[in-house]
Amino acid sequence: MANSQDTDRNEHRDQPTTLVIAGANGDVTRRLLLPGLGEVLTLEPGREVTVIGTARSEDPTWSETVRESFASVDAHGPAVERACKTTRYIEGDTTDPEDLNDLLEATEGRVLLYFALPPAVTEKALHALAEVDRPDDLWIALEKPIGTDRESAASLNRAVGRIVPEDRIFRVDHFLGMPAVLDLVGLRLANRILEPLLNRDQVGGIEIVFEETLGLEGRADFYEGTGAIRDMLQSHLLQVMGVLMMNAPAALDDDEIPALIAHVLRHTRPAGTVQETTVAGRYTAGSVDGRELPDYVAEEGVDPELRTETFGQLTVEVDTWRWNGVPVTLRSGKAVGNPRQEIMVHFKPAPHDYDNYGSCAPNTLRMGFENAEITLEINAGGPYDARGLSRLSLTSSTGPQPLSAYGNVIRWLLDGNPAFSVSGTAAEQGWRIVQPAVDAIAAGEVALQDYPAGSSGPRKPIA
Repeated sequence: MANSQDTDRNEHRDQPTTLVIAGANGDVTRRLLLPGLGEVLTLEPGREVTVIGTARSEDPTWSETVRESFASVDAHGPAVERACKTTRYIEGDTTDPEDLNDLLEATEGRVLLYFALPPAVTEKALHALAEVDRPDDLWIALEKPIGTDRESAASLNRAVGRIVPEDRIFRVDHFLGMPAVLDLVGLRLANRILEPLLNRDQVGGIEIVFEETLGLEGRADFYEGTGAIRDMLQSHLLQVMGVLMMNAPAALDDDEIPALIAHVLRHTRPAGTVQETTVAGRYTAGSVDGRELPDYVAEEGVDPELRTETFGQLTVEVDTWRWNGVPVTLRSGKAVGNPRQEIMVHFKPAPHDYDNYGSCAPNTLRMGFENAEITLEINAGGPYDARGLSRLSLTSSTGPQPLSAYGNVIRWLLDGNPAFSVSGTAAEQGWRIVQPAVDAIAAGEVALQDYPAGSSGPRKPIA
């Protein structure tokens, strides 16, 4: 029997929806949001979605931008064509109550107000939104980051909480829509063979790694003063850690999963002193995939005195009955050669060594973030086998995903399903966890190590 949440989502799918994107002229809108919407409309041709873009400056090419973004993912079908024909652009300042009122008067049906804006601007817009008449069926989506520290995240959460209830707030983290994370839910909750092993008795350590070959790529206006830890670890990797280490929910509903992830983060602490648990680096000139990259500090718009790290690694522990004492290493870096983008669970070694058996490496479970591959590394053979002890890698792909990570985010938002939205508590706890490391790097208490572009970057092994 369908529950009330399923019924509500079906109703959302059937009713006309207006998606208002504040910050429509930004990179996130053109490169991620609109293509993700195009994927959903292709997959579900019965959807009726009107897209309204808005920003402070005019954009006479908005309709063309929508079509080009849809075309980039080969979006097609009646829902796509309907969205292209009905889309509009309204110039205005969402922090101005009068402009905001004019914008909302142009909407119909269920209204999804997506803030693809810096958090300080979003908070001003939310204060303006509190002063105007609002649609009865209003939902609000907040693009990350949620604030720039714990205090500003709490302030932003209070501001949005005055507008709509928590179950109509969608704090976006697109890593929760990646194949590895969606696979992780099924691996953990639909297999009796794995769930009992994910605890401190069986697991020796965990790595969650997202390294990339890309350098700054002209994004100094965003990245400078942000760095790898605030950009990647504070939100994305900590959220993935929460999914991996949360207790099994009683139900896969909108309330339990965000609350369980928040519970993990609330009990997360450094696995030692900040100097012991933090690694920071900044790339120097080098070659990555045949491309020559200059020193990070030589890039346009970079201030060397800010000590912005392009490589960050933190080792933490989750101080719960289930996970106490298990080190979790979170790592992300730019301009890395042979990058890794995966979740790795290192199980403890076998409890007994036999004479002449050979070295028994611990079993390892790997999940690739984007390649939809799951690998289990195990041992076989031994002293009675002429081949000796063998290391086997059992690998399988879970198949192509019909939706990108942002496609999943948009679909959940259209469905009114915030199960993989970031809770306000989790956003604030993320800042609490990373702030000591961020402060120590800025103060020079943690060394900012140089690493050549194309190298593996500086790091410490898991304890």
